[in-house]
Amino acid sequence: MGLTKLATSILLTLIPMCVIGHGSSGSSEEKISERNIVFPNVEGYTTLVTDLHTHSVFSDGHVWPKIRVGEALRDGLDGLAITEHLEYQPHRADILHPDRNRAYQQAREAAVQSDLLIIPGSEITRDMPAGHINAIFINDANKLIRVENPPNDHSDVGGFYAAAKQWPAQDAVEEAVKQGAFLFWNHPYWAAQTPDGIARINDFHALNAKNNKLHGIEIANGNTYSEEAFAIALKYNLTLIGVSDVHDLIDWDYEPINGGHRPVTLALSSDRSQNGLKEALFDRRTIVWFKNLLIGRPQHLNLLLSACISITKMEYQRGTSIAKVTFRNESDAQFTLKNTSELTFMELGDLLELPPHSDTTISVKLREKAKKIRMPFTVLNTLVAPKEHASITIEAAL
Repeated sequence: MGLTKLATSILLTLIPMCVIGHGSSGSSEEKISERNIVFPNVEGYTTLVTDLHTHSVFSDGHVWPKIRVGEALRDGLDGLAITEHLEYQPHRADILHPDRNRAYQQAREAAVQSDLLIIPGSEITRDMPAGHINAIFINDANKLIRVENPPNDHSDVGGFYAAAKQWPAQDAVEEAVKQGAFLFWNHPYWAAQTPDGIARINDFHALNAKNNKLHGIEIANGNTYSEEAFAIALKYNLTLIGVSDVHDLIDWDYEPINGGHRPVTLALSSDRSQNGLKEALFDRRTIVWFKNLLIGRPQHLNLLLSACISITKMEYQRGTSIAKVTFRNESDAQFTLKNTSELTFMELGDLLELPPHSDTTISVKLREKAKKIRMPFTVLNTLVAPKEHASITIEAAL
């Protein structure tokens, strides 16, 4: 990254921090609204935009928790969890903090003047078969770690990590469950633990899933997506999770200024509250948004598509049976619809592009006029199962 780009990115990130630090957002929300992640509420539910796996300097991240809150507000998130590694503490020589709740506490303080939901959580960090597991909606992160013989040198990162891993991972899971946590398996396709990048469930996670001690799985993490993790989620009835797992700046990793976005989990919640979000996660009412790809179970994704895509106008060209139909897209996604009907269009072939937050008008050729027409489409930038896209039928009427 060049010096100019670096300086610009830092300034873009820090400007809203000053506002947050003074306890008022003022007009800054209008200035940054273009990068907000926006999806409409769906029938019967509030759509919450969440990032449930991030890091700060209190483990191996490189920014203070206040920065994470500022980024979340700039991105228009509804919920944020800063999930620090419990066992892996690479900044111990600089930030020695025996209280594993500090990142959550500082984030909550930074967000006090906003309506951002700060979710308490931690990352249980072990070797396989446990790997990495996020526990969110916990009461006390300190009870999820036990170190019997820590090294005398507090800067000995490797020694502390080795000592912390001696406590069985299952015991940490049991404590999280005792606290009522929602647990999800992080990046199960991570190359450091799965050299071929293919997610495979093992006995540890399969047993916890069976016993309701594993509730979700990341199918998208950072810049990566796992079709195999998606298949595991469907087979074991796990909640679909997509996260940034950000360690540096969101601006650096996802470049929202250039149209990029962090992966997020869209939760269909009964209301805009922590309890509503928690219930939605446990009930598996989620859709993952990853690089303009929407991934979810059909019953949830169809609700979202119905809220995002509509027809606002239909009229016939004078003296013809050619219908001018206007589609509206109410979301941040750019939809690619493939026409699966016998109808044909004047200006394009089988593919219809609906840009974000816009109206698109096409000419539909009919043999004779009708007061209502039905148009079935396959939505190519969606997945309801590995290699399977969502289908919708849209009605247009005079």
